[in-house]
Amino acid sequence: MATEEKKRIVKESLITYKPIGIIHSEHNVQEETPIQGIFNPSRGTLEVFEEYAEGLKDIENFSHLILLYHFDRSTGSEIVRKPFLDEEKERGIFSIRHFNRPNPIGFSIVDLYSVKGNILEIGAVDILDGTPVIDIKPYVYQFDHRDDVKNGWVDNTHTDEIAGWNATPKGLRKTGRTNL
Repeated sequence: MATEEKKRIVKESLITYKPIGIIHSEHNVQEETPIQGIFNPSRGTLEVFEEYAEGLKDIENFSHLILLYHFDRSTGSEIVRKPFLDEEKERGIFSIRHFNRPNPIGFSIVDLYSVKGNILEIGAVDILDGTPVIDIKPYVYQFDHRDDVKNGWVDNTHTDEIAGWNATPKGLRKTGRTNL
């Protein structure tokens, strides 16, 4: 099959995932939800649906998890926008972590505190209550850590100034540190 034909087939494909669980958190409003878990000490739980609970075997031996989830309350799709931390210019959606994406898939690294059956107690939660989770992966330092990382436009922002408080879109707007 020719490359162009393969591209056409892929571009027209519909990809469907089933949620494997649901997030329970204190965050109910996007405007008041931290923009990154690293800025937020809040805890929550991940309820893994019973039919997937056996897949949690041995997960309790990890301190951190990577969660992939569906931004079920995104308000549209954008290709460029001004990111929460940079009021200066629009950026391509693939160089920022905003929820209004062509495919509204979220990614968070959370702390894992305990596992009780199909319930995971997690920390550094930046996810809305009721969000469907589509996958869980263990964070493995040897695989996931990188040295000499370039952070693009983020290196020129003030993340060091907000690391000690819950940086939400609403909070950033109040301080004048965002374009919202």
